[in-house]
Amino acid sequence: MRLAIEKAIEGARKGQTPFGACIVRNGRIVSCAHNGVWRGTDITAHAEIVTIREACRKLKTIWLEGCVIYSTCEPCPMCFSACHWTRLSGIYYGAGISDAKKLGFHELAISNEKMKKLGKSPVKIQKGLLREENLALFRYWSGLKTKKVY
Repeated sequence: MRLAIEKAIEGARKGQTPFGACIVRNGRIVSCAHNGVWRGTDITAHAEIVTIREACRKLKTIWLEGCVIYSTCEPCPMCFSACHWTRLSGIYYGAGISDAKKLGFHELAISNEKMKKLGKSPVKIQKGLLREENLALFRYWSGLKTKKVY
């Protein structure tokens, strides 16, 4: 999670929004990325999506069973769906969707737990991992002069 936070800070310094994610398998980092929405004018380039794409390329597969993702914020519905479809074993996140919404992000307030239940997804979810450090990341980003919200 701390590496995801570092990636989010790196992205924020480059004009991206304050989100980072890392995929780990058997205790080894497979991929780690920050949000790239503004860099590529690609609204789907959330940190989770970018790191899933990278992990799939590195592992030469679309299935990520046995891998877990660490995300600085609760994945949005698009990102949760990608985690489900790639068969990630677990999602660990820090801040919640409601925290991002408070900063002005255009979030759909549908929790991962609700999506898991409605979709009968087997993915394990652990919320609030290093939550205070992830909220500090949001405060850091809020203090930057050049920031974008989507």
